[in-house]
Amino acid sequence: QVHLVEYGGGSVQSGGSLRLSCSASGFPFRGYTLAWFRQAPGKEREGVAGITQDEFVKYADSVKGRFIISRDNAKNTLYLQMNNLNPDDTAMYYCATEGRRLEVSLLVSSAYSDWGQGTQVTVSS
Repeated sequence: QVHLVEYGGGSVQSGGSLRLSCSASGFPFRGYTLAWFRQAPGKEREGVAGITQDEFVKYADSVKGRFIISRDNAKNTLYLQMNNLNPDDTAMYYCATEGRRLEVSLLVSSAYSDWGQGTQVTVSS
């Protein structure tokens, strides 16, 4: 059974940094595509960053140059380093996984089969 647990969220001021982690179990981690999504109140869930099994990465335009996605297959953990945060980054952040190799749909939520419960990130101005 796929199990994803996000942690590392919190409250920071604009310009600050946070590192999110997603601990995974119940599936062959290194063989799965992984991604981070976020959802702010009243808005649709949006893809933030994704990474394939062979470490092809894709970022949303809104976070390019500020966020870095990475994976540690030895630790079954996905990371999202978030720098220069601003209030528009405030949202619940979710990790997701999918057994297929995704590229075109790497940031499309409907392409993913399993999700974590989320961790809240709040950025104040």
